[in-house]
Amino acid sequence: MPSISPFAGKPVDPDRLVNIDALLDAYYTRKPDPTIATQRVAFGTSGHRGSSLSTSFNEEHILAISQAIVDYRKNAGITGPLFIGIDTHALSRPALKSALEVFAAAGLEVRIDAKDGYTPTPVISHAILTYNRDRSTDLADGVVITPSHNPPEDGGFKYNPPHGGPADTDITKVVEAAANDFISKKMAGVNRISFEDALKAPTTKRHDYITPYVDDLGAVVDMEIIRQSGISIGIDPLGGAAVDYWQPIIDKYGINATIVSKEVDPTFRFMTADWDGQIRMDCSSPYAMARLVSMKDRFDIAFANDTDADRHGIVSGKFGLMNPNHYLATAIEYLFNNRDVWNPVAGVGKTVVSSSMIDRVAKEIGRKLVEVPVGFKWFVDGLYNGTLGFGGEESAGASFLRRNGTVWSTDKDGIILGLLAAEITARTGKTPGAAYEAMTQRLGTPYYARIDAPANPEQKALLKALSPEQIGMTELAGEPIESTLTNAPGNGAAIGGLKVSAKDGWFAARPSGTENVYKIYAESFKSAAHLKAIQTEAQDAISALFAKADAAKKVG
Repeated sequence: MPSISPFAGKPVDPDRLVNIDALLDAYYTRKPDPTIATQRVAFGTSGHRGSSLSTSFNEEHILAISQAIVDYRKNAGITGPLFIGIDTHALSRPALKSALEVFAAAGLEVRIDAKDGYTPTPVISHAILTYNRDRSTDLADGVVITPSHNPPEDGGFKYNPPHGGPADTDITKVVEAAANDFISKKMAGVNRISFEDALKAPTTKRHDYITPYVDDLGAVVDMEIIRQSGISIGIDPLGGAAVDYWQPIIDKYGINATIVSKEVDPTFRFMTADWDGQIRMDCSSPYAMARLVSMKDRFDIAFANDTDADRHGIVSGKFGLMNPNHYLATAIEYLFNNRDVWNPVAGVGKTVVSSSMIDRVAKEIGRKLVEVPVGFKWFVDGLYNGTLGFGGEESAGASFLRRNGTVWSTDKDGIILGLLAAEITARTGKTPGAAYEAMTQRLGTPYYARIDAPANPEQKALLKALSPEQIGMTELAGEPIESTLTNAPGNGAAIGGLKVSAKDGWFAARPSGTENVYKIYAESFKSAAHLKAIQTEAQDAISALFAKADAAKKVG
């Protein structure tokens, strides 16, 4: 188990804050070496991420990615506007400037925020879908410049095609390869103009992102019942992109809400340190959320979002900060029992590493469970066509349909998940924490945890390519194994690891995409001791697999 830093949950010493001047200087002066793996463009489940200080997120990366997107759009026949937004990380605005220089040079119509403000990830998805509704040509797409909840020194750049959700690997592999090729060729083929000329270009247009999104919220959440109830709501944007959205929401819908902080600072000095002592705007972490958790008795319900507002953290009165899995199960139960016009066959989407409490809820409410690999991209089609009413990840990212059963967003939306907690409280008179407690009395109490274990690149590759037969387990913590999966049952796609399940517990193992570790997710419906046994047996089985491969390599 990872050790908890003595700094966790405490304000960060000013001496440990990132040097913003050094960060920005490195963005422009450091040049990536494409022969070094960590300095190449690499699209994970949420775009390209890195830091200018480690030469993994620098000007050349963004220029090259932007040109690759220009070329991809041309080849794919995407001719509508490109909606673009940034979060509050220090590297986001320089990256926006770099991207605009390339997009304007290519003559792309780009929509930037009307007031040079910040734009949450779900707002970009909403804008794309709104523009594309009832269109079959000249479709729009978008870019969100954010590393999500990552530390202040990080930057991120992700592309959303016309379906409004995260780009799948069939797109990101093309963009990634093209971008790395540009960098290898010393940026030959990358066209740009000055930022000043890019801003003046007739194709660069100002766009009001706030009003259309705020005005439409009543179509997805029952804002009127929240207003009528008068429940007190606490909101913490954690210094992120939603900071300028909450007051317009409060004003339009007349809800009794307090924004506990509107501070924006690229060092994020107002945060408390996460479990490892680092600043991380992770709204699912009790350490990063210490400020709002300390206010739990001030409000009937409170919530926060991460820096691009695609994740949610729910503080439910005496229950404190809810585990993301617990809230997902609660939200699913409530939504499918209170959205009467949704398609009666619309399913419940979850990832293979999310709690099996969701399975039990889906069975109880009579809805199909669609279990997919890790990554929100797997929910896009279902949310888009209404065959999924809800899609959620254990990492506190989710979205759901409009009240009329049509698509709201195809990317994670932490704003509506926070407002849904208020709707639940207003309509039922019980907080989500109380609702979940009642659920466990009917369906059992799960014990869930994730741990990381060391793995070198060869071992990670082995784990990613496992077959069910290779693991060789017949029992798990005293129970017969019911299934060993390397492909998700909901869509048949590769998990990139494996999942082993028994009657009252399971584990999944996946290699990390960025670190030399693999992740073990495990859950028991018996006890904490049973969970520990599952974790131990899982790690022993994977270690034995690695040892066997190493021995075979030496013999060979």
